[in-house]
Amino acid sequence: MFGRLMPKEGRFFELFNEHAEQIVLGSRELVALMVAGDDIQRRAFTIETIEKRADRITQATIEMLHTTFITPLDRDEIHQLITRMDDILDLMEDVSQSIFLYDVKVLTPETKKLAEICELCCDQVKQAVSLLSNMDNAKVILKACDEIDRLESEADHVMRAAMAKLFRDEPDVRQVIKMKAIYELLETVTDRCEDVANIIEGIVLENS
Repeated sequence: MFGRLMPKEGRFFELFNEHAEQIVLGSRELVALMVAGDDIQRRAFTIETIEKRADRITQATIEMLHTTFITPLDRDEIHQLITRMDDILDLMEDVSQSIFLYDVKVLTPETKKLAEICELCCDQVKQAVSLLSNMDNAKVILKACDEIDRLESEADHVMRAAMAKLFRDEPDVRQVIKMKAIYELLETVTDRCEDVANIIEGIVLENS
């Protein structure tokens, strides 16, 4: 009787998918900001709004974790996955807010390239998360995780080249400081995507 009254799996996978959708929306808006380079305050506010929606999803997931007796995945894995996913959007918000607060007037081609890599990583995160409820999808999930790893390496190379160009060609020390911070934040977005991929890989290997 008692067991029947306990909540079972909850809707964890649904919440993961909802959060992944916000990640993708944030990455699209980040690319739009880099490409257009205008109306930065509005775009930064839009990303902040998306991040707050994702925060609510994260909170709902953690609350459900505390009230669910039987979970579809290990409790630590659920907590790690949703919090690392939330880190991705936190960093995208940091990027947009930094551009606004630093009053950056000219965005370099390298910022656009890094933002585009972030978007591709976020697309792969969404794909991997969307398939996670069925371990028959293990090969496709692991392929998405491998692609995230590859994109993270590409972002690292782009950032290094961008830094070298910045220190070589930019005479304004203030601009160097601003752009260095933005490059590093953008690259760290891909690092957090890789963290999510590593968690998902672990889940797949343990459950397939």
